[in-house]
Amino acid sequence: MLLTKPYLSNSLLPVPSPPPSGPTLSSNHASPLAAPTCRRSRLRISATSTAAPSPSSAAAATASLSRVDVLSEALPFIQRFKGKTVVVKYGGAAMKSPELQASVIRDLVLLSCVGLRPVLVHGGGPEINSWLLRVGVEPQFRDGLRVTDALTMEVVEMVLVGKVNKNLVSLINIAGGTAIGLCGKDARLITARPSPNAAALGFVGEVSRVDATVLHPIIAAGHIPVIATVAADETGQAYNINADTAAGEIAAAVGAEKLLLLTDVSGILADRNDPGSLVKVVDIAGVRKMVADGKVAGGMIPKVECCVHALAQGVHTASIIDGRVPHSLLLEILTDEGTGTMITG
Repeated sequence: MLLTKPYLSNSLLPVPSPPPSGPTLSSNHASPLAAPTCRRSRLRISATSTAAPSPSSAAAATASLSRVDVLSEALPFIQRFKGKTVVVKYGGAAMKSPELQASVIRDLVLLSCVGLRPVLVHGGGPEINSWLLRVGVEPQFRDGLRVTDALTMEVVEMVLVGKVNKNLVSLINIAGGTAIGLCGKDARLITARPSPNAAALGFVGEVSRVDATVLHPIIAAGHIPVIATVAADETGQAYNINADTAAGEIAAAVGAEKLLLLTDVSGILADRNDPGSLVKVVDIAGVRKMVADGKVAGGMIPKVECCVHALAQGVHTASIIDGRVPHSLLLEILTDEGTGTMITG
């Protein structure tokens, strides 16, 4: 409801008495005998108070009301998710663009400030490729997975853990959050095992188990864990773990309310050739049927499998959202419409 201020005619205001004769003080010096002005004790009306608002002020008022509407819409979602853990897998275009990266960081800090407990799990493919080329190694992929020999694994660990992770921690801290950087090796957070096709892929691993003991006090204290997906097996050998898979397993281990995968597509499409056919909500049975019917294919299949596996382990919802959309995290969590595909149990 908008409450309008009553119109006051200048004729109703007391007429000021003429100034006393004698020397006056310059306009930029206040009289030492003048009573202090109290904004609440007297009514002031400027010369323009009864004039029609200018177009610029009207536009500003409209923009302000729009922002208030957004906050009002977000309130029930903030109340619903306050104190709940949300795990975000960060990668793709949202990691390459400085503008989108800033958007993700601000979203995470805002979610933390309003009472949610975000956990960030990240990859860093483009950065890895750049550093491999610097040391004279041509990046190689097989079936969409990075071929990781011993030298590549060394670069992967240095880049993900030592550079990308700490840069994200720094950005979150600068934005007003408190982030703590970890990798799968820390406190045996993730124990890895070789992938079934290790002979062809090298040190590409799978998640054997997750021990979230180290995460619980960090999350409870209001800090944001930032996790690089490098882990070791029982012998200490390092492995590169797919970030989607790691995020799903971590979400299950911490009892997350939501898992969100930032991708370079709008979500799951009912028709892969029609960008307008976004599926907003689908359950496990429905998405499995879409895979069986060939409507979900290619790189979307492992993302869907990751979400389904997380839901089967107790995560309430899993969303595949478009990381190319600014503030996609806030849109998905704090609005009715969302911005991607939400898979439910």
